[in-house]
Amino acid sequence: MYDLPPDLDRLRTLETWLTLTLDRVRQQIKDVEQQQRPQQPEPQIPPAPPRTPDWGIVQAGIGTPTTEIHRGDCWAAGKTLTPITAERARAELADGAKPCDACRPDRPLGMPPPQP
Repeated sequence: MYDLPPDLDRLRTLETWLTLTLDRVRQQIKDVEQQQRPQQPEPQIPPAPPRTPDWGIVQAGIGTPTTEIHRGDCWAAGKTLTPITAERARAELADGAKPCDACRPDRPLGMPPPQP
């Protein structure tokens, strides 16, 4: 057995030292256990799909003889739909852009129907 000091002051000092040493040993054990634990990859959260625009424009070009205005969720818009605001959609329709025959964006925008 160890010889311990006979007085209270030295016993308290020894107790403090042992407590601090035990805390360090326990922290080292936690660190080593964490290093040895198999690393699990962080769960990957898939990015949110882009928001469907309310309105879109398809510029005239190959396959589209005139500029067309579409609702953002229109199936006939194709992949070249550029998102626009409702104000720009109204302005484009007023300037002669053709409303899509499938989704009829002129109706919810409050525009008069196109003249044939």
